[in-house]
Amino acid sequence: MANEIVTQEDREVYQFVLDEIDSVPHLEALLLLWNSRPQPWTLDNIAKRLYVASSTAEMLMQDLSRQGLVTMIPGSTEQYGYGPQSEEKDQLISRLDALYRREVVRISTMIHSKPSSRVRDFARAFRFTKERE
Repeated sequence: MANEIVTQEDREVYQFVLDEIDSVPHLEALLLLWNSRPQPWTLDNIAKRLYVASSTAEMLMQDLSRQGLVTMIPGSTEQYGYGPQSEEKDQLISRLDALYRREVVRISTMIHSKPSSRVRDFARAFRFTKERE
């Protein structure tokens, strides 16, 4: 990366990964639904495609749904689809898909090297407690 030119758009994608993506399976699930939009996916099909347990697929979809990145299909209890928050977010996911195809190792390493979401949540809770004092 020292001799590479990193564009502002790539920086935005990297920041999105750092801020919003908790694990490689989260990223893979998001991109699976993005690449197959508007086709909905059942939890079982997501689990099979990502080689994870159905319970893991359910957790992934709940997490991504809470973030507004995927949506549960109305009238269904276990079908999900890609649901962009905005045109800007949709374009960001498009750039993420392209960058991940080129730099799978770099992006995967970024995800693995950051603290887990539970560690970040714990740190935030402690920080809020300290700020109140």
